[in-house]
Amino acid sequence: MNENDLDAASRPFSSPALHGSSAAPAAPAPAPAPRPPRLHLLALNPTDSVTEGFLPAAARLGLAVTLLTDQPEAHERAYGRREEEGTAPYRLPALDIVPCDVRDYAEVISRIAADGPRPRAVFTNSDHLQAQAALAAEYFGLPGKDWRAALRTKNKAELRRALAAAGPDVADPVWSAELATGQDPATLAGLDAPYPCVLKPREGVASEDVVLVADADELVRRCAEIRERRPGAALVVEEFLDGELRTLETLGDGRTLHVLGAFRTELSPPPHFIEERLHLLPAPPPQPHTDQVLAQLRALGVGFGVCHTEYVVQGDRARLIEVNYRAIGDQCDLVLAELLGIPLFEYILRTHMGEPLPDDLGARTDGRVRMEYVMADRAGRLASAPPAGVTERDGVRLDYRPLRGIGEEHPLHRTNRDFLGVLRATGTDQARIDAAVARFLAAHRWEIV
Repeated sequence: MNENDLDAASRPFSSPALHGSSAAPAAPAPAPAPRPPRLHLLALNPTDSVTEGFLPAAARLGLAVTLLTDQPEAHERAYGRREEEGTAPYRLPALDIVPCDVRDYAEVISRIAADGPRPRAVFTNSDHLQAQAALAAEYFGLPGKDWRAALRTKNKAELRRALAAAGPDVADPVWSAELATGQDPATLAGLDAPYPCVLKPREGVASEDVVLVADADELVRRCAEIRERRPGAALVVEEFLDGELRTLETLGDGRTLHVLGAFRTELSPPPHFIEERLHLLPAPPPQPHTDQVLAQLRALGVGFGVCHTEYVVQGDRARLIEVNYRAIGDQCDLVLAELLGIPLFEYILRTHMGEPLPDDLGARTDGRVRMEYVMADRAGRLASAPPAGVTERDGVRLDYRPLRGIGEEHPLHRTNRDFLGVLRATGTDQARIDAAVARFLAAHRWEIV
């Protein structure tokens, strides 16, 4: 039996016909089992959200999955290794991994069309592929996000233009300027910018190449440095929004928009913006900021599926940093599903299958979490680090997961690619959670040589 063939275990078993004259007439062959509905999932590299969240959810929903990706070997290794090691506490669906240039929506549509019957759903959790998945869903007449909203949230310059057009009653204006593809960075020298400013790639993710610049000379210099790593990349210069950084996690079906939760985020010191830890805020999320963020999401056309929004608190105003039209990452979505006590990943997939969300998700509201990311502070080889492990004490559950193997050597990226491991601390008492995290960090060492 193919281990990935999840239908095989439920198929009727028929014994060979008995020999001899007394044997009963052979029963008619059973009708072939119906083909399971198929989800077409777009992905770049393997991620925990897909591997531990969406693929197991697809299996629980009885879906077969065609995974379209430009990195098929990486996915084959990731899922094959987990099966061989027996490390996955979940089952994967019947899975076909298909090579595809997933950044090209026309190629995505062509691949899906060639795959057979009409798909049940088209979905992606990738920042880079939301518009492509939305266009493919629309082509096949399937529920999905508005591709315009997907593009509008991915393109940070377009996001600023859309919020400005919504007017000051919806969003406070944020100063910004765009360096278009191929445009000379020297053209930014004459900007009347409110320094210090934030420079970032227009379609960037994970705080990669996001930096605070002090003046016009540094702005031009930093642009040139980023262009060396990203030739011709479009960049955005924005007003620096100083204040407490928070997130809002939402899930909608186009009719109802649920607030799943909110996090407070602590960043590394400037000039870089690396997430060091997150705390789940008590439910319900604080007002008036939540309503303001929801109004800005409506202005952007966001309201279908899952969304992770980052904003800064300045007094009684919520000013958007960025909108990521997908689930929060770095294992926060996995923990959120656990704390809320709801089938979060199934709900997300069901919206893309055209099923309405319940008016009340039935989520718990007493859970607390602290996500602590252990980061490399220099380039080099990881010589020692604690192993994976789960402990429970005084009502706090600590789940530590290494993100870099012993012996691996890496440069310093100044992004979440510098994470050595993640500590997931959950419970109902924040003080006990913080004390447990402090004890864990004091008791272990991560050595880079």
